[in-house]
Amino acid sequence: MTARAEAGKELGTRVLHIRYGLFMLAFALFVAGMAMAEQLRLPRAWIGAAFLLVTVAAYASIGLLCRTVREADYFVAGRRVPALYNGLATAADWMSAASFIGTAGILYLQGFAGMAFILGWTGGYCLMALLLAPYLRRFGQYTIPDFLGARYGGVGPRLIGALAAILVSFVYVTVQIYGVGLIASHLTGFGFEIGILVGLGGVLVCSFVGGMRAVTWTQVAQYIVLIVAYLLPLAWLSIKQTGDPMAVISYGQQLQKVSAREQALMVDPGEQAVIRRLRERAAEAQHKLQDLPAAIAHDLRHQQQQIETLRAESAPLFRIQQAERELARLPRNEADAHAHYLREHAQAQARAAPLAGVAPQGLPFATAPADIDGGESGGARLNFLALVLCLMMGTASMPHVLTRCYTTPSVAETRRSVTWALFFIVLLYTAAPALAVLVKFEVLNHLVGLPIDNLPQWVRRWSHMDGGLVSISDINGDGLLQFGELLLGNDVIVLAAPEIGGLPYFVTCLVAAGGLAAALSTADGLLLTIANALSHDIYFRLINPQATSIRRVMMSKLLVMVVALLAAAIAALKNTDILQFVSAAFSLAAAAFFPALTLGIFWRRGNRAGAMAGMLVGLGLCGYYMAVNLPMLRKAIGITRPLAETQWFGVDGVSAAVFGVPAGLLALVLVSLLTRPPPAELQALVDAVRYPVCDPRPDALPVPKRGSV
Repeated sequence: MTARAEAGKELGTRVLHIRYGLFMLAFALFVAGMAMAEQLRLPRAWIGAAFLLVTVAAYASIGLLCRTVREADYFVAGRRVPALYNGLATAADWMSAASFIGTAGILYLQGFAGMAFILGWTGGYCLMALLLAPYLRRFGQYTIPDFLGARYGGVGPRLIGALAAILVSFVYVTVQIYGVGLIASHLTGFGFEIGILVGLGGVLVCSFVGGMRAVTWTQVAQYIVLIVAYLLPLAWLSIKQTGDPMAVISYGQQLQKVSAREQALMVDPGEQAVIRRLRERAAEAQHKLQDLPAAIAHDLRHQQQQIETLRAESAPLFRIQQAERELARLPRNEADAHAHYLREHAQAQARAAPLAGVAPQGLPFATAPADIDGGESGGARLNFLALVLCLMMGTASMPHVLTRCYTTPSVAETRRSVTWALFFIVLLYTAAPALAVLVKFEVLNHLVGLPIDNLPQWVRRWSHMDGGLVSISDINGDGLLQFGELLLGNDVIVLAAPEIGGLPYFVTCLVAAGGLAAALSTADGLLLTIANALSHDIYFRLINPQATSIRRVMMSKLLVMVVALLAAAIAALKNTDILQFVSAAFSLAAAAFFPALTLGIFWRRGNRAGAMAGMLVGLGLCGYYMAVNLPMLRKAIGITRPLAETQWFGVDGVSAAVFGVPAGLLALVLVSLLTRPPPAELQALVDAVRYPVCDPRPDALPVPKRGSV
């Protein structure tokens, strides 16, 4: 690099430092202004709307300023993103709704078992840094199907890779848009569907007008927002409980207190009464299945009488409204009743356990009541390891993350970028276990035991918004809240953490704005991946190689909008469990891409037929195992066999890649060995990707010319 180019690079980096330094200052002033607005007693709805509109407007402004129709800028941000800022953008791209909202929630509910997500995701970045990132940057080009098409040759590998990228990214982006709707409705009080449309506007402005260039610089700003939103309430809660702002350091002592409180609740008479009543409910639901018409009439009559009793007693309005919602949910025909009572039976059985089935926070692999006595579940241990492996391989294979390898100026910058990204990701992942423990401490010590009629306002608000996220019922009839009578969904733990801890309302809005930033940043990258696979890998590379760059960019922009609207329509059905669907997306990515990418870089003998066989076998086996073992998919296709009969070795459906990846590797190797070796030019490409060459240009590789397949 010449002295002039080096000086220009340093100047550009200093300008970026100044710009984002000013952004951080402006964001801090905005948060302070919202804190003052709360002190001045401005309406809460105004504060929530301000957090939503101001942050989305800031992202949209960055996107508009970075608008482009240049091919390299749109697809890979011009390959000019410095390592530090690419690391920030990659971390934001990675910090999806699942990471921000779901990680602490799953740790709250599953305890030690939830660590599988943190270990798998961070370990996956190490795999990506060692096995894939620098070599893909050495290859250059624009997309992951680009590499598959150039490395293996022919139409097949590129087409399968493009279709797999679309499938994986669409599953993942639907979850992100669900998170956008959840958070936007929480901030503004709008309906869920309106919240989706409001948040979707921010997504489209960034990815539509400027492609990867706009998305990159927007994601840097979004990471700043989300990490502040995660760490500030954590430090505040830690100071409140321990006097120490370093929650990671004080985490151990709070974990001991939580474990002691859990042990006390296991023998508490009130909790035991709840367990007995839940077992009775499970038996009642089983009995109702024997005579559905009588059960329907009895439940409708009983619920109507309960509402009349509450009104006669002048019960609090929220209890009357809750009873009315329960009446509306009751089935009116035999088909709905059969499904309702089966679900009621399963839920009552699951909750009729110590701590309502929530795993003790400090006990490893506690997934069943037998484990609470101190034993370890072999099945839980196996599923823990299987999930870690799937998430590691899926992380290393995620197309929207791997695409970020192409945006840096050189291979060396890519290596540094991955290191920075891992550092920024670890900041949040090390905080998630501490946040889960601090929130559980607040619930166990300051919520459990309160009178049902005097619960905090946040309980009523969240239960009114979505009964699947927060649900309260006086199961044992003593008028007090037992832990077993409280249902908190994992998606609400982080969003409600400030309210659970008694922090000011502006902190609640700040956390929601951080979750929105996480969902929007990942949705941007995923939408681009889908649109680019359709416009670049399928249309340009396979259908019309003579298409101009302007036409391809415009087609990608149009497809971004179409895919976003389709994903929003599916997310609006509100049947998305964030972590389950995210885990499924990672298993699909691992099965589809991990064997073809790693062997494509490190094994010269791999050929076109082997790559196609490996991707199809891996993806097919993974998809089949998910279809017969994921509850939602089982229900959709009508599978009634017990899980014990469809699972292999007791492995959960979300971890299907532990079977798909080995099958794909085996198929790739066997088919490659049984067919002709790849041509000499493709083997030369492997050498050029793996080993340094004399040409100092970062993209000086013998890759196929543009427009070839």
